[in-house]
Amino acid sequence: MPGFELFGEAERNEVNDVLQSGVLMRYGFDGMRNGHWKAKDLELELQKQLKVKHAQLVSSGTAAVSVALATAGIGAGDEVIMPTFTFVASFEAIMMLGAIPVLVDIDDTLTLDIDAVKSAITPKTKAVMVVHMCGSMANMDVLNNLCKANNLILIEDSSQATGATYKGKPLGSIGDLGCLSLDFVKIVTAGEGGAVITNNEQYYKHSDHFSDHGHDHIGNDRGAETHPFLGYNFRISELHAAVGLAQLRRLDEFVAIQKVNYTILRDALSVIPEVAFRTVPDGGEESYSFLSFFLPDLDSTRRASSALKQNGVDACFHYYDNSWHYIRKWEHLKELKTLYPLPKEVREGLCYLKDKKFTKSDHYIGRNISCLIKLSWTEEEVKQRAAKMLDAITKAL
Repeated sequence: MPGFELFGEAERNEVNDVLQSGVLMRYGFDGMRNGHWKAKDLELELQKQLKVKHAQLVSSGTAAVSVALATAGIGAGDEVIMPTFTFVASFEAIMMLGAIPVLVDIDDTLTLDIDAVKSAITPKTKAVMVVHMCGSMANMDVLNNLCKANNLILIEDSSQATGATYKGKPLGSIGDLGCLSLDFVKIVTAGEGGAVITNNEQYYKHSDHFSDHGHDHIGNDRGAETHPFLGYNFRISELHAAVGLAQLRRLDEFVAIQKVNYTILRDALSVIPEVAFRTVPDGGEESYSFLSFFLPDLDSTRRASSALKQNGVDACFHYYDNSWHYIRKWEHLKELKTLYPLPKEVREGLCYLKDKKFTKSDHYIGRNISCLIKLSWTEEEVKQRAAKMLDAITKAL
C-alpha cells in the first residue's frame, strides 16, 4: 500500500523546490516564496483527482476526522455511529470533541452493517462515520439514503481506500464530508498529513478556518485577518504537502500496480474451496491495497495466520488478535484511560462498552485475514508469494 516504496525524482524535486524557497509554512511569506504554494497545489490536485469542489489539508488523518466533525457542528453529547473495525483514531477524534462514539457491527464488506446502523439511531445521533477499511466500501447508496431519511451527516473515512470508487465516484466524495490520511503507510503519503474533502462550501470554510486558529484567510496580511470563531492548529507544512503533491499525481499508477499484484494473489487463493473473499458492493471497485478473505472459523484462521508467518509471508493481518484496528483489544478506550478528566457526557455515554458484545463483528473479524499489497514487488516475487500463501493456508485447513 505505501507510496513511499516508489519514492523518486518527482518527490525529491517538489521537496527541493520548497527548500530553495525557504518557506516551510503553508500560509503567508508571499514575497519569499515566489509563487510556490505546495499545500494549495495539493488541495487543487485533490479536488481534481477525487472529484470534489473543496479540499482542506490538515496535519494528519486523525486531524482530518476531528476537523470534519467540528466542521459539521458535532460536539458535546452528540452521538456518532461508527464501525467496530477501524483505527483507534476514529474513536479518539469523536471523544476529543466531547461527542460519543457509538460502535456498531460490521458485515462481510468489513464495513458498517446497515441494519446495525439503523438499530443504533437515537434522538442524540448526529452523524454516521463509515470507514472504508482495507481498500473497499460499504453499500454507499443505502447508507446515504438512510442518513438523508434521518437527517444525519454522513462522514467518510477513506484513509485506507484512496483510489477506490463506488459507481464511478471516488470514495470520500459521496458523503457530506470525506477524510483521508496521508501518513507514511498510506497509498499516497506526505509523511504526515490528512485532508477534509467536501462539496459543501460552508463545511469547507469551516474546515479552512478551524484548522488554523480560526483565521479567515482573507487578504495577504496574516496579522490583519479576523477570526470568525474558535479554531486550533491542524496545519500541514509545505514540505509534507510537497511530497503529497508528487505522490497524488501518481495515484493512478499506484492503483494499477496494486491491481496487478492483487489479482495474482486472488487468483491463486481462489482454488481453495474454504476461502471466501470479502463482499464488494455492486458498483464498487477497490483500491486493491489489501486482499481480504474469510476462512471457515476462528481456529483455522489463527492456524493460517501463524502458517503465513512461518512461510515468510509478511503483512497478512488477523485483526481479531490485533490491538490497532478492532474493538476487542481496545482496553484503554473501553476503560477510559485518559490523562485528564473526561466530560460527563462522554463518561456516561460510553458506559455501554463495558458489557457490549459484538458477536457479528467477531464472526467476520475472527475469520478474516487481510494481506497488504505492496507496490515494490516484482511479478516473480508476487508469484512466489502466491505460492507460499496457497501452501500455508492449505496446510492450515
